Amino acid sequence: MNKVFKALADPTRRKVLELLRQTPMTAGELSEHFAVSKPTMSAHFNVLREADLIDAHKQGTTITYRLKLSVLEDALLGFSQAFGIGAGAPAQRTDASGKDTPS
Repeated sequence: MNKVFKALADPTRRKVLELLRQTPMTAGELSEHFAVSKPTMSAHFNVLREADLIDAHKQGTTITYRLKLSVLEDALLGFSQAFGIGAGAPAQRTDASGKDTPS
């Protein structure tokens, strides 16, 4: 889960994921949306791949990326469960003195 959150920490990588949510795109198509160098974009793609958030398919010299939504969903579900957020988990609140209060 740490690799996922590291990947999500960067706004460029979050934008890449937003774009890929719409449709798979080539590295060139994705790069057109950013004012950074190709090596910088390549580094962003590597972080996203290491976090298993995207899948890369190479055909000739063209690399097409697609979002692996299930991995992102699993990470977010794990995060929400770690903090007791979500279905079936009552929210705990504290008052000014730090005491638990009913939600």
